[in-house]
Amino acid sequence: MEDDRKVLDRWFAEEILPLEPLLMGFLRRNWRRYEDLTDLRQDIYLKTYEAARSARPIYPRAFLLTVARNHLINLAKRAKIIAFDEVADLEAISIDTVTPEQSAVARDDLRRLQEGLANLPKRCREVIELRKVQGLSQREVADAMGVGLDTVQRQTTLGIRALADFMLGGSGKLQRSATTTTRYKTGGQP
Repeated sequence: MEDDRKVLDRWFAEEILPLEPLLMGFLRRNWRRYEDLTDLRQDIYLKTYEAARSARPIYPRAFLLTVARNHLINLAKRAKIIAFDEVADLEAISIDTVTPEQSAVARDDLRRLQEGLANLPKRCREVIELRKVQGLSQREVADAMGVGLDTVQRQTTLGIRALADFMLGGSGKLQRSATTTTRYKTGGQP
């Protein structure tokens, strides 16, 4: 038990305490009463330390900022009257059922997905964004891009496969089948 505490103390000292300038900047931007900042920092450190007792977060920086954000939200919710000048961004209030670790992982996944999308060829990326992000039908995408339905379907399939490969640690390159490549080289219909 003593060894676990020493490991936790070392983790906290090496991973969390060096983030103090980042945390204080976050608090200054999002909490208007500057006299509260030192107490807020200590409360957030305590919550972070307590949460890390059960499991160390994979992304300490994101975890600390999520704990800080949630703490500010909870303080604002508990106040009988919320002064709008105390909390900078009330729209940041989110669902209480999402843990800080889940939120951090989701943001990391989203960044990775955006990176995967950026790696796709232009037309494929456009099809994926229209179909999967904006929710357009195949027909609407085909009309908007001036291409056939078969092109939309093929680009969607290739793009989703490439994104899945990228998200799972692969290169994220489009994997065209030999028959598709042959059709393009010979000028045949896809």
